[in-house]
Amino acid sequence: MELLKAYWSVNEIATNILILMHLLGALAVGVAVGYERSYHGRAAGIRTYALVCVASCVLTVVNAYPGSWFGGLSNPPAYADPTRVMQGILTGIGFLGAGVIMKEGMSIRGLSTAASIWMTAAIGVVIGLGFYGAAIFAAIITVALMSGVRSLETALPHTTIMHLTLKFPRADAPETGALRALLESSGWEVSDWTFQLCEDGQRYQYEVVLNARSPAEPSRLVQALDGLTGLLEYRLSPTRN
Repeated sequence: MELLKAYWSVNEIATNILILMHLLGALAVGVAVGYERSYHGRAAGIRTYALVCVASCVLTVVNAYPGSWFGGLSNPPAYADPTRVMQGILTGIGFLGAGVIMKEGMSIRGLSTAASIWMTAAIGVVIGLGFYGAAIFAAIITVALMSGVRSLETALPHTTIMHLTLKFPRADAPETGALRALLESSGWEVSDWTFQLCEDGQRYQYEVVLNARSPAEPSRLVQALDGLTGLLEYRLSPTRN
């Protein structure tokens, strides 16, 4: 019973409070950097950056208080080295996280899920070391970031980046100037072009990267494309998800 009480002793609670202060600082930095990336329409946004920053912080700061590991156990085994265990866990979890990141064309999916898997592993390590207060707070941060920040990212000013693929018969391919004017009249700016002659020279394909300040309306663009003369196929997809 005394050993269980040691995990919530005055010294342990004070140590957890110090760790929480570090986590708040890491959360603020992760949110700030993540919003900058989200504002410019990059694949990794607030959730991904904040989760990675907080996970890195909690794994680093617990190493500053080895005397508080395992409830302040006074005589840990001489051969015990939790840091080596932590390295092995996080290396393995890195491979697991990489498996959920999917790239389809210009769209990247699963970055936040991968970061949350890594964060969950970090929380498990912290629980194993006996820092229950810090682990609970880190879990609350994780749930809040995963459940509430997506809508916040959408509400805040940001840039939406879309990838547009257009396919025409070679003889009916429009000039880039006319196509740019059509896209810009729908509220989208052209930031990059790729041109491809395909299907034995019978088809001409444009790969266009578009951007627009929020709120962006892809429906206007779809309506404009529906009336484009000679258009055989098109694909419009976000570059992040």
